[in-house]
Amino acid sequence: MALSTSEKQQFLAQPHVAAFSVAEPGRGPLTVPVWYAYEPGGRPWITIGPTSRKARALEASGRFSLMVDTVEPRTMYVSVEGPVAESRTSTEEEVREMAARYLSGPALDGYLDFAFGQLGEHLTVVLEPEHWLGADLTM
Repeated sequence: MALSTSEKQQFLAQPHVAAFSVAEPGRGPLTVPVWYAYEPGGRPWITIGPTSRKARALEASGRFSLMVDTVEPRTMYVSVEGPVAESRTSTEEEVREMAARYLSGPALDGYLDFAFGQLGEHLTVVLEPEHWLGADLTM
């Protein structure tokens, strides 16, 4: 059964791991797991390395997709696709916010030490949602 706009937005707002997909010239799309953030009615955003393969592909294509799914307690998915609305150097607060969406306690502290100490600069990329898909496949 197809999900309503509200159901899609509520599902996407949950802290799932997303499949990030972006076109790459001369090959199939680059599709990898990413953390993302989203609030209903807003624009989804991710943080990535500014010199990463993802960043280079985004610069070339100008758009990407996120797809999240779950099989428990129900089999559901939501996909959102559109152009890059904004791309900028991440603030320390954004990196912390994203990590805290998925980790807590010592795991969060350890990740932040790693992120700030070894990963270096992050890039925040904001998606302008144009196309949504979503379904509850349980019914």
